[in-house]
Amino acid sequence: MFSSTLPLPVPAPPLTTPFGFASTAEDVIEGIGLGGRRAVVTGAASGIGAETARVLASAGAEVTLAVRDAEAGHKVAATITGGLGKDAAGSVRVAPLDLADRASVRAFAESWTGPLHLLVNNAGVMASPETRTAEGWELQFATNHLGHFGLATGLHGALAAAHGARIVSVASNANLLSPVVFDDPHFLFRPYDPWLAYGQSKTANILFAVEASRRWAGDGVFANSLNPGAIATRLQRHVGNRLTTPPERRKSVAQGAATSVLLATSPVLEGLGGRYFEDGEEAPVVHRRPEDFTGVAAYAVSPVNATRLWELSRELLES
Repeated sequence: MFSSTLPLPVPAPPLTTPFGFASTAEDVIEGIGLGGRRAVVTGAASGIGAETARVLASAGAEVTLAVRDAEAGHKVAATITGGLGKDAAGSVRVAPLDLADRASVRAFAESWTGPLHLLVNNAGVMASPETRTAEGWELQFATNHLGHFGLATGLHGALAAAHGARIVSVASNANLLSPVVFDDPHFLFRPYDPWLAYGQSKTANILFAVEASRRWAGDGVFANSLNPGAIATRLQRHVGNRLTTPPERRKSVAQGAATSVLLATSPVLEGLGGRYFEDGEEAPVVHRRPEDFTGVAAYAVSPVNATRLWELSRELLES
């Protein structure tokens, strides 16, 4: 039997901010200037992606709406630009991006020139019927995780050139539904379940932020993830456009975008990565699913799982 007098490491206390459940993206951005910063927001043609893009542009950022529906993207861009005012320094452009199409992701990354300061991986599919990509990959894992993984790795040079870039990975409390099942991520053996598939993809979003920060911290690139909360948007189109969350726990689009904007801009997050936030604060790690679905599952922030997912993702995209 061995003993040691070495003290056990003490976990860092969770980060707190002045913001909470009811805070809006505009509350978070107040007093912050983003002049000279360039941002990409995926899925910015509607919902919290559009609001995130609007608020970043209002603070002076040059924002690219990376969208599958270019027509919808241009409408959002026109609305944002029209609301900026003649003295605003920010600008908005639209670029096509289909996260479920490897060629589209590659083309977006290869067309980017110059530094990229903020990458907000916001787009997503939720609880869709069983659908597969051209490669035979399960759609939610392919879109929510693999597409964003390919985008971020393809833009790594641009992020490093920013000398202090941030990646925001929009996850969900659905991480509490399922770990990444490494032996069967595409439901080739398991019966398909839309919510388990969604939960797995959201766990993957969190693990990506953990491993990206570990690998890229030396390049000045840090990633964090978040649960935006329950917001009525097009994300619910596969479940009848309805929310089952109690009314008192629902958020407006402006509130739902708040934590994304916080992770993208707050000085509190300078040089920090691999953390998961909800309602404006770092969430506790849980080892059993709470009844109120708060916190982040231990398997979703495991460094071992994060490294394994990174290697799996790279193998899939290079196959």
